[in-house]
Amino acid sequence: MYDYLIVGAGLYGAVFAHEAKKAGKSVLVIDKRPNIAGNVYTEKVEGINIHKYGAHIFHTNNKKVWNYITQFAEFNRFTNSPVANYHGELYSLPFNMYTFNKMWGVVTPEEAAAKIEEQRKDAGITEPKNLEEQAISLVGTDIYEKLIKGYTEKQWGRPCTELPSFIIKRLPVRLTFDNNYFNALYQGIPVGGYTKMVANLLDGIEVRLNEDYLAKKAEYDVMADKVIYTGAIDAYFDYKLGTLEYRSVRFENETLDKPNFQGNAAVNYTDVETPWTRIIEHKWFEFGKDEDGNDLPKTVISREYSSEWKPGDEPYYPVNDEKNGQLYAQYRELAEKENKVIFGGRLGEYKYYDMDAVIASALDMCEKELA
Repeated sequence: MYDYLIVGAGLYGAVFAHEAKKAGKSVLVIDKRPNIAGNVYTEKVEGINIHKYGAHIFHTNNKKVWNYITQFAEFNRFTNSPVANYHGELYSLPFNMYTFNKMWGVVTPEEAAAKIEEQRKDAGITEPKNLEEQAISLVGTDIYEKLIKGYTEKQWGRPCTELPSFIIKRLPVRLTFDNNYFNALYQGIPVGGYTKMVANLLDGIEVRLNEDYLAKKAEYDVMADKVIYTGAIDAYFDYKLGTLEYRSVRFENETLDKPNFQGNAAVNYTDVETPWTRIIEHKWFEFGKDEDGNDLPKTVISREYSSEWKPGDEPYYPVNDEKNGQLYAQYRELAEKENKVIFGGRLGEYKYYDMDAVIASALDMCEKELA
């Protein structure tokens, strides 16, 4: 009999497992995938750590989380500076003085601010009611049309006028020549990849892979006093109140016999005609070098296609609109009645979580549960 059965070997499950073991508890971790690390899983191809489930760049302002996670990995100094490609015109992301100079020929911060203000006035928006109006009020119509509209509609599969304004509230707009997208105190990529980091968290813990908890729930439930469940909350209850919506992502990977494809880790394709949202060139997360500092002769790229989720697909981004929020609240009520199950993580809490927030959430739960 275990103290804890942890369903899911992603970040939330791995942090909880590590802390539970440290507190002297017996722990079993299971995952239905053939690998640990959930969506942060990385695998080596041609000496390059490939982010199999999409680009993951660790960034946080939370010193407690940073001090915690750096026990399990050394992080490099990677800074996320994506490039936007609009029909072959290249722009700097986040929106900064390089972007404004390329778009309008402005040179000073005052000129850029005046241009945005002029376009905002012309659009006549006072209270932004949707994503389109929010974006125009932040950066003006030119940048919205070229760099936001097409990308966002591909990503969410809905017109910008139907998307809530809060999705874009975090949009970085800077009147400086700063290309650091996240602007976080701490950021980087674990040297050797995320899988190695999660393996360090799970060191000495029993892990069983290719195990589908929901298919053998009764069998597993009797094996432990408590269950930490990090899968989809609606799947746990067999979708009996309906299905929560997600956006999914499909990746087309290609290994190229050349050292450099696009010169940057991430290039966003912001026109609506290009079917993919972005291309990731994985080697640039680690400066194009292997662990010994040698240049890598080949490169691997991933084209990302955003799609509507259906059961059987990987759920990536919760669609946190009003309808789904209300349905989640009903599932949350059911979850609170499950006295031996704790629901956690992105799928268990139906929440768009950055990695640092997942770790913080898991550590909070550990403090409550293991104290």
